[in-house]
Amino acid sequence: MKKWSFLVVTVLAFVLVLAGCGASADKASGDKLKVVTTFYPMYDFTKNVAGDNASIDMLIDAGTEPHDYEPSAKDIAKIEAADVFIYNSEDMETWVPSVLKSLDSKKLTIIDASKGIKLLEGSEEEEHDHDHDHGEEGHHHEHDPHVWLSPVLAEKEVKNIQSGLSKADKANADTYKKNAEKYTDKLKTLDNKFKTAFEGAKQRDFVTQHAAFQYLANEYDLHQVAIAGLSPDQEPSPARLAELQKYVKENNISTIYFEEVASPKVAETLANETGAKLEVLSPIEGITDKEQKKGMDYIAYMEQNLQALQKKTIK
Repeated sequence: MKKWSFLVVTVLAFVLVLAGCGASADKASGDKLKVVTTFYPMYDFTKNVAGDNASIDMLIDAGTEPHDYEPSAKDIAKIEAADVFIYNSEDMETWVPSVLKSLDSKKLTIIDASKGIKLLEGSEEEEHDHDHDHGEEGHHHEHDPHVWLSPVLAEKEVKNIQSGLSKADKANADTYKKNAEKYTDKLKTLDNKFKTAFEGAKQRDFVTQHAAFQYLANEYDLHQVAIAGLSPDQEPSPARLAELQKYVKENNISTIYFEEVASPKVAETLANETGAKLEVLSPIEGITDKEQKKGMDYIAYMEQNLQALQKKTIK
């Protein structure tokens, strides 16, 4: 009897050891929440909220224009294998609705980061240009998707991401909340820097190739004058370009802004015709690994944007 009791205890102990080893193995292998984000701001916001509790993959690499991106079969497989998928809006990632319909994943938590944010209508310049360019119709923006370029609206996107991650991973909900609050404090500091910079500014107009900064302009009582529309590679009509040349000269605009990813050709043309200088104003749609290793992130780029606006245009 004692022999059988000893055998049973030994077997049970062995089973418990194996179970413990299995649990340790799962933990050691990094059994984290698998998250797929679309482009850089969504990745950076998610990284700050998730911390070490998630493995985060970004679909759209730096150097790829998000407005023109279409997911490959491999990208779609990544989304389907994830626990969470995070995107900015259907007006930015226009391919999202059709991809989500094709997925067969009941476990996937989908986070629309701009949910609850009232999007602005697309620019008149874009609507006009697209009337003559049906080849780009698939990338026409009915609404302006660039909400992340307002620190105040970025806070709302962070809140949406925190809520979605907490839903997908209830065990770490408190951590996501604390991380989101910590990052939101940084965004509030950024917001205060912009507010302080433009207090009493006399020149509040700025001319940019990419009409990506309307939410930023609205937040700080600035006036964005866009060369083209919401898609950075659009070219204005000759009449629009002539109108802009007159505007720049009459309003003493010293700087024309362009972005790193898109061609600066149109901005260069306007600058050459008016004697204005060229300066980068980044929509922060992609940051290279090299830049990230140097400490560049969403907030660092927004601070660079602030400096560019403040020193070159706002007097």
